Amino acid sequence: MTVAETLKDRAVIVGIGQTRFSKNSGVSELALAADCVSKAIDDAGVRPDQVDGLTSFMLDTSDEIDVARAVGLGDLTFFSKIGYGGGAAVGIVHQAAMAVATGAAKYVVAYRALNGRSGQRYSQGVSGDIVTTDLIHWSWYMPWGLLTPTSWVAMFTQRYMHQYGAKAEHLAEVALTTRAHAVNNPAAFFYQRPLSLDDYMQARWIAEPLRLYDCCQETDGGSAVLITTPERARDLRQSGALIRGVAQGSARDQEQMTSFYRRDISYLPEMDLVAKQVYEMSGLGPSDVDAAVIYDAFTSIVLFQLESFGFCQRGEAKDFVSGGNLGLGGRLPTNTHGGQLSEAYIHGVNGVVEGVRLIRGTSTNQPARNDHVLVTGGVGIPTSGMILGKLS
Repeated sequence: MTVAETLKDRAVIVGIGQTRFSKNSGVSELALAADCVSKAIDDAGVRPDQVDGLTSFMLDTSDEIDVARAVGLGDLTFFSKIGYGGGAAVGIVHQAAMAVATGAAKYVVAYRALNGRSGQRYSQGVSGDIVTTDLIHWSWYMPWGLLTPTSWVAMFTQRYMHQYGAKAEHLAEVALTTRAHAVNNPAAFFYQRPLSLDDYMQARWIAEPLRLYDCCQETDGGSAVLITTPERARDLRQSGALIRGVAQGSARDQEQMTSFYRRDISYLPEMDLVAKQVYEMSGLGPSDVDAAVIYDAFTSIVLFQLESFGFCQRGEAKDFVSGGNLGLGGRLPTNTHGGQLSEAYIHGVNGVVEGVRLIRGTSTNQPARNDHVLVTGGVGIPTSGMILGKLS
């Protein structure tokens, strides 16, 4: 038995929780963390003192011990944090799955909570107050105006569009479809606020070729999920979302958001690596996936990921999205909650929550088929992804 095989169907997401999403929460990030973690525990129907593991982002300011105390947890036998921003969105679930599968913990909550609008604003990148250990790395790009996540992704997007003939209208397809889903989601910032193609095209440039609605929001809020074994899951309150395959990946020549020295910057080898592992572990392929929650910090990176996971060939994502395939009646209903573009930016963990809803059949935009759902983490960085299925 390989290491990959040992995680197949060995862990289940049994609880989900989220705070109200806003632009000014008025509370601390610890309060947000405690709120979403408590809700995930309650949703699963377990007691707080039964939870013995916590995992989150290195960027999260709420330490596990503080969250444990605030929520009323008991002894912790497992705790971890993962770096690289949104690349950890599914990585924290990966950690939790390994913990419960190996017996390191019985119940693990994976969470992310941030005041991403009223506090530290990640859109400012190295032009703002985000100071990282990568200062030497960023110094190669700062003199040329590459200071923000939008500018870094714009570089990849420009090359992709030049190489494969993608146009603004193709990026707009992602923005408009995602917004159409958010319009039906009361938790979304853009609830009942539709977006037209004219609205999209007339919006200001942020970093060409990316306009305002190509970029995700800044949000205050938190999201959490509770993971345990299939054996324990069968006795709990909610139907579980079985983790059929889950993986992390960092490809050769990886940088953080700026892997501009690779031979080809028009695709995502780190996401290719995650896709290969997830498919091999689960024994599934693109044709088995019914819906997806694809990390959408920017519209263009949805196109990249559709190709990495084999829903279309390289360079053909523009045609895939133009065919209406991301909508509820399409081949791959995607970001049915509104995504980070139109629901909220919780570093992708709100997408993990939506993946579970899709499996349960409780999304506000529920597709007809929901046997298997793909969920991905951030791109341009060491990343993660998984396929969820139903617990029999």
